[in-house]
Amino acid sequence: MSKIAVVYWTGTGNTEAMANAVAEGAKEQGAEVSVFTSAEFTSDMVAEYDGIAFGCPAMGDEVLEEDEFEPLFNNCIGVLGDKKVVLFGSYGWGDGEWMRNWEASSREQGLNLAADGLIWNDAPDEEGVEACKALGAAVSK
Repeated sequence: MSKIAVVYWTGTGNTEAMANAVAEGAKEQGAEVSVFTSAEFTSDMVAEYDGIAFGCPAMGDEVLEEDEFEPLFNNCIGVLGDKKVVLFGSYGWGDGEWMRNWEASSREQGLNLAADGLIWNDAPDEEGVEACKALGAAVSK
């Protein structure tokens, strides 16, 4: 059984809803799942998990949240090794540039992305929840 962490930052609750659906998808695959806000997780905890789903919405000019989430993510990069990673987040404007940049940067730094990043406009509807569950399944396989 794989052990998965779902780590997210949310401003409106939309990315939190996505995180919960990602966790549900991983659990449906038999994974042991822990869900954390970015304030609750540290890079020291990475070693405890087989895979990690990171979630952050688009902020400002389509960037990651800069005060809490981005510093945490950057601290985790050096210790992720070959662990499976997936990225997700919500947005209310733009076209997903922040996710494309996040994915490209993650690949350049050698992260083992188990699936393409998932973005959802505002709160996930039924289709969005299913997409999040599929992402959770991908990180737990």
